[in-house]
Amino acid sequence: MAACEVCGNDYDMAFEVRAAGAVHVFDSFECAAHKLAPICDNCGCRILGHGHETDGMFFCGAHCARVKGYTNLVDHS
Repeated sequence: MAACEVCGNDYDMAFEVRAAGAVHVFDSFECAAHKLAPICDNCGCRILGHGHETDGMFFCGAHCARVKGYTNLVDHS
């Protein structure tokens, strides 16, 4: 068994995620998202979809980017 690095749960179905040269161990996708998903620089939500990145900032959607002055970003339909 392996312990989740977010919640500490020692779980026989834990899994590893390799990201940016590091190996992480989680017991759920929820914990993985909590640790690894970027945070919107406007509203603070975790970005689980495609999102937008510009000038080193992350946004959950074009609306949040526009609030911060990035009017060139659009959501895809």
